[in-house]
Amino acid sequence: MMIGYAAAVSLLLLCTLSTVAHGRQIPDDLIRLPSDGSSFINRAFPEHNKGDDDDDSVETRWAVLLAGSDGYWNYRHQADVCHAYQVLKKGGLKDENIVVFMYDDIAYNEENPRPGVIINSPNGEDVYQGVPKDYTGDYLTVDNFLAAILGNRSAITGGSGKVVDSGPNDHIFIYYSDHGGPGVLGMPTFPNLYADDLVNALKKKHASGTYKSLVFYLEACESGSIFEGLLPEGLNIYATTAANAEESSWGTYCPGEYPSPPPEYETCLGDLYSVAWMEDSEKHNLRKESLHQQYELVKKRTANPNSAYGSHVMQFGDIALSKEKLFLYIGTDPANDNHSVNDDNSLAPMLLHAVNQRDADLLHFWDKFRKAPEGSSRKREAQKQFLEALSHREHIDNSVKLIGKLLFGIEKATKVLHAVRPASQPLVDDWNCLKKLVRTFETHCGSLSQYGMKHMRSIANICNAGVTNEQMVEAAAQACDRFPSNPWSSLQKGFSA
Repeated sequence: MMIGYAAAVSLLLLCTLSTVAHGRQIPDDLIRLPSDGSSFINRAFPEHNKGDDDDDSVETRWAVLLAGSDGYWNYRHQADVCHAYQVLKKGGLKDENIVVFMYDDIAYNEENPRPGVIINSPNGEDVYQGVPKDYTGDYLTVDNFLAAILGNRSAITGGSGKVVDSGPNDHIFIYYSDHGGPGVLGMPTFPNLYADDLVNALKKKHASGTYKSLVFYLEACESGSIFEGLLPEGLNIYATTAANAEESSWGTYCPGEYPSPPPEYETCLGDLYSVAWMEDSEKHNLRKESLHQQYELVKKRTANPNSAYGSHVMQFGDIALSKEKLFLYIGTDPANDNHSVNDDNSLAPMLLHAVNQRDADLLHFWDKFRKAPEGSSRKREAQKQFLEALSHREHIDNSVKLIGKLLFGIEKATKVLHAVRPASQPLVDDWNCLKKLVRTFETHCGSLSQYGMKHMRSIANICNAGVTNEQMVEAAAQACDRFPSNPWSSLQKGFSA
C-alpha cells in the first residue's frame, strides 16, 4: 500500500507539472497544494488520514468583524475588534478573507494617551497595528454590513468593497461588539441593526448555499434577544451571545476597577465576554478545543458567580455544531500547539468588578472630571458631558413612562411596558410596527441613543398591545413638550429606525 500511496503523490505532481508545461493558464485558487493534494490522497487512501485534529486541509475561512460604536468612551468596542483581528491573523487567516468594520476614531483620538495604539487589556500589546480599514466612518452602515455577509458587492457603498465571497464548503466567523437593546444592535451611523433584518440576511446567506457552517459571536446588552425565537435550527449556524434577552453585558478593565487600565486611561479597555473568548483563544491549541469547550469557559468567566457583576452567556441555532473545533473558524496560533484545554482551565483571575455597558460613558466622563486640574477647561468640559448624559437619560426614561401611562393608564402602564415574553417567542410580532413606533418616538422626544435602547422592549410591547402609529403620535406629542438639542438629539444623527 505504501507503494500505491507514493505513486498517487507522484501522479498528482506529474499531472500538475504537465499542465504547467503546456502553458495552460490556471487561476491561482485552482491549485491548492498541499491541501487539495492531501484531500485527494485521503479520499483514495483513507487509512492514511490523520484525523481532524491534525488536518490543516480546511476550506477557506472567512471572518467579518464589526465594532458598532464611535466616541472615545466606547474605546472598548474597537479594541475588541482589533484584538479579534490579531487572533485571526495569528490563526492563519488572510487579510483578503477578513472584513473589518470600525469607525476608526479611537487610535488617533485626542483623548487617547498613546496615539496610534489601541490596547484591549491593562498590559496588552498594541492591537491596532495592521488592522484593515475596510469600512470606516460613514461607510460603517447596516446595508454595507449585510451586503458584505451576503457577498453582494453591487450593494456596497464606499469602503474597500471587500465582501465574504465564500463557497459551499467554506466556514464563516462573525463577531459583533457594541451597545444593544432588546431586538436591536447599535451602529455609529443610523439606522441601527434590527434582529429581523440580521436573521433574514443569515437565512438568505444559507439559501444561497455559500457556506458550510457559520459561527456568530455577539457582544451587546440584551444580545440574547437578537436570536431568541428568531434563529431556527437547520441553517448550520451556531451563535453565542454575551447576555440573555433581559440583561446588560459588561465592560471590563475599567478605571477604578480591578484589574484596571494604566492610570492615564479614562475608559474601559474591553468587554467581559469578548476578552474572555479572545484570551482563551490565545492560550490554547484550537485544533483541540471545541466551540462548546470555549462556550463553557467563557460562560463561567462572564457570569462571575463571586460578584453581582456579570451576565449569562447564551447559545442559539444549531447547537450540535459546537462539537466542532475552533480551528475550523478562527485557525490556531502555532505557538500554542502544545497547550491543550481542559474544563478546569482558568482564563484569568476572576474580576472583582465590571461596569455595566450602559454606564461606561458616565464612568469615562467622571474619571475625566476627577483627574482634570481644578479650574481647567477640561474639567468644565467633563462636567458638562456628565450632566448632559444624566439629563438625557432622565428625559428618555420619563418620556417612555409617560407615554405608557397615556396609552394604558397609570395602573396598567408598568405591567405592559415591562412584560417579558416566553423564551420561545421573538420580542415583537410586527417588526415594521416596532421600527415605525421608534421613529415616531424619536420624532417627538429625540434619539433613544445608546442608553435608550434599553427601552426597546417597552416599545415592542406597545406594538404587541395593538397600539396604532396614530395613537403613538398623539401620546408622544403630549409626553414630550420639548425637543432635546443635546448631542443625543435625533437632529444630530437622524433616526435609529
